[in-house]
Amino acid sequence: MAKALTQAQIVTKLAESQGLTKAQVKSFLEAVAGMAYKEAKNGFTIPGIGKLVIVARKARMGRNPATGESIKIPAKKVLKFRVAKACKDAIAPKPAAKKKAAKKKK
Repeated sequence: MAKALTQAQIVTKLAESQGLTKAQVKSFLEAVAGMAYKEAKNGFTIPGIGKLVIVARKARMGRNPATGESIKIPAKKVLKFRVAKACKDAIAPKPAAKKKAAKKKK
């Protein structure tokens, strides 16, 4: 399996494909990240990629793995990233979608 792209590699590829300087691309990515941090509480969507959402977790019982002792885990809010359907389908199309595409070709 290939390694994930580093920030420098992403900046370089975007700069080359869009005809911008690396500094401009890096500045843009930092601005998007900053906006995502500020707007996450309201939900932040990156079209075609996914959405940051806050999810409320209920209180539950857990177990300390070192001692085996039961502990109560309090309720809390967590940040999750939900991948867009278009992104999922582009990366790993469903087997049913493959069959439909094959039938259409016939």
